[in-house]
Amino acid sequence: MAVGRTAAELTDALLAGDKRALARAISLVENDDPEGWALVREIYPKTGKAAVVGFTGPPGVGKSTLIGALVKNARERDREVAVLSIDPSSPFTQGALLGDRIRLTDHFLDPGVFIRSMASRGSLGGLSEATLQAALLMDAAGKDDVFLETVGVGQAEVDIIDHADTVVLVLMPGSGDSIQALKAGVMEIPDIIVVNKADHPLTDTMVREIRGVLSLGPRTDWRVPILQTEAARGVGVSEVAERIAEHREHIREQGTLEERRRRNLMNEVMALATYRLRRKLEESVREDESVQALLDEVVARRLDPASAAAKLLEREL
Repeated sequence: MAVGRTAAELTDALLAGDKRALARAISLVENDDPEGWALVREIYPKTGKAAVVGFTGPPGVGKSTLIGALVKNARERDREVAVLSIDPSSPFTQGALLGDRIRLTDHFLDPGVFIRSMASRGSLGGLSEATLQAALLMDAAGKDDVFLETVGVGQAEVDIIDHADTVVLVLMPGSGDSIQALKAGVMEIPDIIVVNKADHPLTDTMVREIRGVLSLGPRTDWRVPILQTEAARGVGVSEVAERIAEHREHIREQGTLEERRRRNLMNEVMALATYRLRRKLEESVREDESVQALLDEVVARRLDPASAAAKLLEREL
């Protein structure tokens, strides 16, 4: 694809399903390029068709392996798939470390599959600010399923609920991290729970523990299924795919799909506004001597941080 395409040309190529146009568009949005945001404005009315599924859980439980198996399952049903893996940022370049893409190499040459890693860039929730924008671009490019995978850093990653129609929590038996994930902050978010590497002898024990935790939660119309898989061998994967489809149909019938998307989009608007306000604030005060003097007062313990923040906001607003 030629460098320097206008937003209109890029839009046409993206809507036609051009993988290079999609890759370019995501890069523009990720880099906060005005051309990228112009592109999102153009394609936005044509989004909302893809099923967006979020995968979360501790590191090492096999999220990428499970996603790879689900991609294979979807392709067997002639569904076009996009995978967005949110990787830890390199501390040196802020780029993604690409570990998850390595585990999805079986699908690289498939024209019906698009795989992209995006750096979390220090986002505590494990998701980059541009994630939903990238998902919208994938949707507009004609993908039937969009799979989002978080970095897997623990309870802080619950913000995946702000990006997905269906949330899958992946755990594995015999892991201290998995026990941590049983805490309420994470256990409140999944629509489906998958216990992967289910050939482990402690699988039944873990399933009982999960059931116990779920029984303490509020009663809803959807009963969260606990599925067992061995993703590396493809065992149980078709049932996960069926339950994902079943959940989507359930929330569509209940009218909660639109509610979720409304909440997600409202949260995205607030997140983008907050991010841009912070960046604008940092730029305006970086070289300001009066702000540096204010911070010196905080360092010298003559002024507390909250009072300093109030003075800063009063000045800026």
